[in-house]
Amino acid sequence: MKYKIKYTLAILVPLVFTMSCSKDFLEVDPKGTALEETYYANEEQAYSGLVAVYDIVGKQARGFENMVTMMNAGSDDHYAGGGSATDGIGIQSFSNYSIDASTIPISFWSNFYQGIFRANVLLEKLPEVPMDEDVKKRFIAETKALRGYYYFELVRLFGNIPLITERVEASETFNIPQSSPEEVYAQIETDLNEAIPDLPVRITDLGTEAGRFSQGTVLAILGKVYLYQGKNTEAATTLQKINGTPGETSDYGYKLLDDYADLWVIENKFNTESILETSHTDKSNAEWGNWGSGADEGNSINIMVSPRGYNRPENSSAPDYISGWGFNIITRSLYDALSGDPRFDTTIAEVGVLKEQGEANYVASYQDTGYFLKKFMPLNSDASTGGGNTELNYKQNVYAIRLADTYLMEAEALGGTGARAQALLDAVRGRVGLTPVPVSMEAIMQERRLELAGEGHRWFDLVRTGRAPSVLAGRGFTAGKNEVLPIPLQELENTLIVQNPGY
Repeated sequence: MKYKIKYTLAILVPLVFTMSCSKDFLEVDPKGTALEETYYANEEQAYSGLVAVYDIVGKQARGFENMVTMMNAGSDDHYAGGGSATDGIGIQSFSNYSIDASTIPISFWSNFYQGIFRANVLLEKLPEVPMDEDVKKRFIAETKALRGYYYFELVRLFGNIPLITERVEASETFNIPQSSPEEVYAQIETDLNEAIPDLPVRITDLGTEAGRFSQGTVLAILGKVYLYQGKNTEAATTLQKINGTPGETSDYGYKLLDDYADLWVIENKFNTESILETSHTDKSNAEWGNWGSGADEGNSINIMVSPRGYNRPENSSAPDYISGWGFNIITRSLYDALSGDPRFDTTIAEVGVLKEQGEANYVASYQDTGYFLKKFMPLNSDASTGGGNTELNYKQNVYAIRLADTYLMEAEALGGTGARAQALLDAVRGRVGLTPVPVSMEAIMQERRLELAGEGHRWFDLVRTGRAPSVLAGRGFTAGKNEVLPIPLQELENTLIVQNPGY
């Protein structure tokens, strides 16, 4: 595993990399700074630095404060769930829109800035590292692309954020003002476009390079970046490159899997539909002391979404799900939307029905409906047999971007009209045996809801299309405020950063 990108901090890089804009991250042991000054003496050390930059990709599914369960909770498809209304104040307050500067988990800000600061240091150091020039170009390209990706996550979460593209001293971070979203997006586009030429077209050696960025990965991120800015022509052109002919294998090696359910087979990692995938393992031996720290490499979504206190009587025919924490309860709205759809059985576990039938028991979560997110519910047979805490060492990978997603984004960028948009929509529906429906923006958005249910996209889709105020009104969503998150209180103290409107 020496050369495999696993988004791990097993190969530690200097402590100076872990700082964010907050005071806590600025109080760094000087020994870390000294080590950083003498690091990057060769390609192996540069690779260690690159792995550290990749590590933040794991934010999608690692730790209690992961992107997928957080963003699900704020949508109309899920409630926060958990043990009570106070079980995880961050996720609960986002779900009911009482969230403010004191309840927003700081990690949604600081983790991505950690990745950016690591990238800035590596970009400064790489030109002087004695190593093969082609390899160096690839490292630089990957680092720029990762920085662009992290800035994209920050700008769509928080709006006005500091734009930092060079290494800064700890004392300087207090005096960096916010930039406009337009300025941040311009930098993101620059990073992504500069990265593409020096990346491989596709990753062919999954044994040693699984998870590394390819041209296809970065094009998908770039197309999404264009779409979020309303640059539909650029988005459609970019996404068409990686999508190719709908239903067939594209020039970048992507193809829809024949069976939708195969997407959720735990061993089916880095398949032909996967474009950007976070990697997890049951071998990290993570314990509670390092959970969410970067040293744990398990998928936290698994334990979070499984029913609380789940068990089944002897001789029951019910699935042997793990007993989890009962977060991301599925709403009746999503249940009704998926009823009769071929993706229902892969997406929703009707544990409440199993309880009524005497086939299983569970403890009701807060806001319980009896419906759970089956895509991420492992069986007891999937549990780690290694060291550490079993709850923290689940190995299911998570898609941040997959081909059905980019098909539907391109169809949207095309305005939901025309033969190609129709073909893209047909391909997604046809894969699960559904007949064509006339393409339209409404049809595309409905298909995104069903196809990508529970994968963390719904809230962003509602916000960027302007439908959040009406769809989420009953949850407390306020127009002109809740389109972005509040900036954490710790980031406002003794800095030039100004809080977002309404908070």
